[in-house]
Amino acid sequence: MAVRQADVVLVGGGVMSATLGMMLRQLDPSLDIVMVERLDHVAHESTDGWNNAGTGHAGYCELNYTPETDDGDVAIERALKINASFEVSLQFWSHLVEQGMLPEPKSFINRTPHQSFVWGEDGVKFLKRRHEKLSAHHLFREMEYTESPRELEEWMPLVVNNRDPMQKVAATRIKHGSDVDFGSLTRSMVEFLETTPNFELMLSSPVHYLAKRDNGRWKVRVKNQKTGELTKLEAGFVFLGAGGGALPMLQKSNIDESKGYGGFPVSGQWLVCQKPDIVEQHHSKVYGKAPIGAPPMSVPHLDTRIINGEPALLFGPFAGFTTRFLKQGSVFDLFGSVRSANLRPMLSVSRTNMDLTRYLIGEVFQSHSDRVASLRNYFPDAREEDWRLQDAGQRVQIIKKSPEGGGKLEFGTEIVAAKDGTLAALLGASPGASTAVQAMIDVIQRCFPERMDSAEWQERMKVMVPSYGQSLVDDEQLLNKVRERTLSTLKLS
Repeated sequence: MAVRQADVVLVGGGVMSATLGMMLRQLDPSLDIVMVERLDHVAHESTDGWNNAGTGHAGYCELNYTPETDDGDVAIERALKINASFEVSLQFWSHLVEQGMLPEPKSFINRTPHQSFVWGEDGVKFLKRRHEKLSAHHLFREMEYTESPRELEEWMPLVVNNRDPMQKVAATRIKHGSDVDFGSLTRSMVEFLETTPNFELMLSSPVHYLAKRDNGRWKVRVKNQKTGELTKLEAGFVFLGAGGGALPMLQKSNIDESKGYGGFPVSGQWLVCQKPDIVEQHHSKVYGKAPIGAPPMSVPHLDTRIINGEPALLFGPFAGFTTRFLKQGSVFDLFGSVRSANLRPMLSVSRTNMDLTRYLIGEVFQSHSDRVASLRNYFPDAREEDWRLQDAGQRVQIIKKSPEGGGKLEFGTEIVAAKDGTLAALLGASPGASTAVQAMIDVIQRCFPERMDSAEWQERMKVMVPSYGQSLVDDEQLLNKVRERTLSTLKLS
């Protein structure tokens, strides 16, 4: 059987692989790129619009990105980093729109104010301090704060109507927040890649074998689920961007850097309303504080969503416990990921996170009435019959060795790359897709260091992302310049 030679193999047809493919295509149009996807079309797992929050995660409304410190202060460093990373994504998408590589922005991104909402004296005190600290920084200078009933009725009428007038409440708002249909965005990027030379998309083709040859190139074997045809690929660089499926393939690679990693799978569900008379009354993303013991992905929010061009309201997500790594995966995924190198970290995490496990299992057994009762904290007039339950995507949180030799559960994203730069994988979840561009820049810097140091790649990267190599956190003038362009190009202003 002939071996298909390629420069790059992208495993997974989601937003990460598509973003990396688009960037590499512009850095070097001659690269031969193959994308392999186990499903029969791209962007159908974690990237699909129904499987993620669709929030342009910028730290504007997500209270878990600004934790309260032991002394009662608020830490904003993570929010600053995430906001700067999202600005990088906006720059890249703006470039693709300007160059005609993406369609009209409304097909994948829409202006949707980002708001935080709290109640009770402690919640109000926290939000007020959060606003004071964030709005003092140029990245968040447009953030508004209010405790005014009149303003709250204007900002989020469904949330405040018929609420107890004696309840103390507060909210913040950033008007230029966004709702992103990452499924539509990804499909558009892949459609463009298919029009370029030296690109091949292989659907219904899961990876069955991954190993490194003596010549330093990777052997990748895929089997078409519809035809049974086996294809052997060989590539100089492999990217594992398969969401929850990335960890098992990283383990197959057997690179030293993969040792000790494990995964903690978490499922999710949404309450969905598509009744026009209700949907039309709410146009924002309203985030609250996560219940005690809940994972960060379970921060409750009432969202305006536009998925495949259709408006809806979503509330949730409601977390659950699962042993699957993918929505359409196997119940044996978790058990199959156990290795001698990660057994101790995984056992350690299971012992120290029993409260989390009990919380997730409890979420599974909630009734529809229980879920709507949670919704009424954000929409007091919600009726059970107006909302249906929708399964969301699977997330696999990272388990890694701690310095003490045990295990640590991480709720972010992490790039794992071979020391020779021939393979990289993206593990973890939130903020995920929103920071895909910055994540893929990191992959390119780590895996193509010599080429990234060249004047040619430096220049091309700055065309795609004008702020490349500079700090939006530190440079207010630069932030003003790039934000003015992106808000205008993407029609978010």
